[in-house]
Amino acid sequence: MAPYETDDSTMDGEAPSGRRKAARYVVPFTVVGVAAATIGLVPALADSGDPDLPKISAQQLIEKMAKSDVQQLSGTVKISTDLGLPSLGGLESSLAPGGAAGGDSSADPASKLMELASGTHTLRVAADGPDKQKLSVLDKASEYSLIHNGDDVWAYDSASNEAFHSTGASAGSDDAQEEMPKDVPATPQELADEALKAVDDTTSVTVDGTAQVAGRDAYKLLIKPKQSGTTVGAITVAVDAKTGVPLKFTLVPASGGAAVVDAGFTEVSFAKPAASTFDFSPPKGTKVTEGDELEKRDHDSAKGPDAPKGPDASKGAGHDESREDLGKDLDGLKTIGEGWTTIVRLDGGEGAGAAGDSSSDELPADASRFLDSLGDKVSGKFGSGTVFSTRLVNALITDDGKVYAGAVTKDALVKAANADQ
Repeated sequence: MAPYETDDSTMDGEAPSGRRKAARYVVPFTVVGVAAATIGLVPALADSGDPDLPKISAQQLIEKMAKSDVQQLSGTVKISTDLGLPSLGGLESSLAPGGAAGGDSSADPASKLMELASGTHTLRVAADGPDKQKLSVLDKASEYSLIHNGDDVWAYDSASNEAFHSTGASAGSDDAQEEMPKDVPATPQELADEALKAVDDTTSVTVDGTAQVAGRDAYKLLIKPKQSGTTVGAITVAVDAKTGVPLKFTLVPASGGAAVVDAGFTEVSFAKPAASTFDFSPPKGTKVTEGDELEKRDHDSAKGPDAPKGPDASKGAGHDESREDLGKDLDGLKTIGEGWTTIVRLDGGEGAGAAGDSSSDELPADASRFLDSLGDKVSGKFGSGTVFSTRLVNALITDDGKVYAGAVTKDALVKAANADQ
């Protein structure tokens, strides 16, 4: 898809409530999605040297990644993310779904993962098969850990001495499972799968020499879009020459400049981690929030003291109306285009742009100002709206509540919205 012209024009005035309602969902999930994908690849340019390795084709290297059967590893990962966002300044909890703004545990993964969307972080990772993983985010004086050990999932924030816990019994619902870190990609096979998702007919894939990462010899797999109109310039994945495990992941934008994501192992071992690595008991005095307790709290917060009585009142504890609304919105999701220029369209739902939306659908004032600082007013055949931009993912939210988002340029979003009328 080639770049194109738009008939954008600058507009003044407050954003209608429909757009704010849509932004409430899309912006957090966009940012979290980028962070989660980055963790999934878990592969900082930590390479040195240019090892002399046997020649290998791109297809052979991809097959090597796909066939990797490594189930055990441990190591240290450095990750730098530069999406071009202004400092979140504590707004993570306001924007993250289920975040601490509603009084939830500061150990809740939904809000903690937002922090990986910007800056540089050091992670410690370990895996021993599909039922044991641990990821720790290290700070100067604190540590945040996600631990999956069998049926137990723990998240612990040492700074606040708070913990978040779920078991197979309390995390039985689909919603609860989606929130928990149990399914955060951590095994080598999952890492390879994430990298391979980019490979299709719209992609150029080559082997771009060799490197040494964390003391290990690696091939560099270069993945580049064939299409124009995408914000992605190129992705480089350093693949361990012996095991086929991704060791490093670097994404540079089409606009040039520093990498958007630069993440990789600085230390790595494929020996079996000690069983004690995945053991966790909350320290004395820790405030523990159980998964079902948090779900009930979300439900109560969504209902509010002045919520109308009626059939919905019978849905009981654990029913989260905000999630139900989001589920209804996702029913209207469709994709436009293909490959790297794919745009996701999300319909805000009937009445989303009406002036009568309740205040409960509005973003907090600080979060609204944050979103406004990202936006550029645009207009076209679709009407008017605002484009929220990062160096990688852009989203057009129209004043009637529709959302168009993807790793594409602003012009591509406006053209898609015009053609979608």
